[in-house]
Amino acid sequence: MYTLTLEKKLAVISALVEGSSVRSIERMTGVHRDTICRLLVQVGNRCTVLWDEHVHNVRVHYVQADEIWTYVGKKDKHTSALRT
Repeated sequence: MYTLTLEKKLAVISALVEGSSVRSIERMTGVHRDTICRLLVQVGNRCTVLWDEHVHNVRVHYVQADEIWTYVGKKDKHTSALRT
């Protein structure tokens, strides 16, 4: 079984963070897309553990989610203030 080097893992994760697609990362790094997806799940699970261990009692007053407005079908005319 082939194990990715730390340098390859960092290259893949860096490209994912920058918003590159899995297939483009596959072409750039030579790492198979299934391996990229498995690494993504591993890192995501570890981030969840880290978040749960260190982030507590955070009060949110404002959430900015510009890039997902069209994805969720919300535009300014369809929004309303959150009630707390």
